[in-house]
Amino acid sequence: MAQVAVGLGSNMGDRRAHIEAAVARLREVISDLRVSTLIETDPMYVTDQPVYLNGAAIGFTDLGPLALLARLKAIEVEVGRTPSVRYGPREIDLDLLAYGRVAFRSPGRLEVPHPRTPERRFVLEPLAELDPPLHLPGLGPVASLLERCR
Repeated sequence: MAQVAVGLGSNMGDRRAHIEAAVARLREVISDLRVSTLIETDPMYVTDQPVYLNGAAIGFTDLGPLALLARLKAIEVEVGRTPSVRYGPREIDLDLLAYGRVAFRSPGRLEVPHPRTPERRFVLEPLAELDPPLHLPGLGPVASLLERCR
């Protein structure tokens, strides 16, 4: 089993309900799931949109990285995500942030650890709450990344 980290976000509709519904479905494929405190954050990249509710979840799965990514995308649809512009508003967003001790790349589909993690305080704070010594291959310890992001 691999330890995985998933980023959680929503900025449309009942944000908390969307995240709670996604977490319930994540528990079907990720065991021992722990979820961080949810925090409000300003949007990045496309700033003319509502504020986000963000968090992270850590647990263990038997699914491989691409199978887990497919499940995350299916959960987004199940929870009600509708097509939108890149970095635009969304009912639910699930990002595979880390997959075990592996750095994995499937061009055009998946890169873990998530390459934008070092610039995203809304990812680093929840991860640090759950597992401060968590080491992201090729990026370093979450606590150090968070310190540099300040």
